[in-house]
Amino acid sequence: MNKVIIGIVITLIALGGIIWVARPSAQNAAPSPRASGGTLRVEGESSYNFGSISMAAGTVSRIFTLRNTGTGALTIKKIYTSCMCTTALLRLGGAASSSGELKQFGPFGMPGHGAVPSINQQIGPSEAATVDIVFDPAAHGPAGVGRIERVVTIENDAGDPVELSFSAQVTP
Repeated sequence: MNKVIIGIVITLIALGGIIWVARPSAQNAAPSPRASGGTLRVEGESSYNFGSISMAAGTVSRIFTLRNTGTGALTIKKIYTSCMCTTALLRLGGAASSSGELKQFGPFGMPGHGAVPSINQQIGPSEAATVDIVFDPAAHGPAGVGRIERVVTIENDAGDPVELSFSAQVTP
């Protein structure tokens, strides 16, 4: 019996260590001074309500547009979600960019459920990027019904992280 308890304690400590190592750097870092002349802003609303959605109907998604409204370039460093049921895909470039090239990064998920890799991609002044957020209402199984609220965080070198949020009423 003691061996089982010791095994459980060691497993919990190891799991806690893995989650601590995988956490986003912004949680413990003091806000840094602006490193660029850029300003990352959400065009339109930064939150969205899906209303009532059914687990049986599958995933739902929402695209948010970000724009650099500053005078200098800025760098998107990391993107992560508040729950494993949510992923985010970053798209930069395309017809609206100076190069015309479309670049995609992700999908990105929740820290602790995989690495949160650095993106380190620049957005020039007046350029836009999109973040495609996908929510899987069935990810939590039958117990995942009811009201949900999730957040996607975009770390950048132009100031505070930008947060995109959504909510829904999940039904079976």
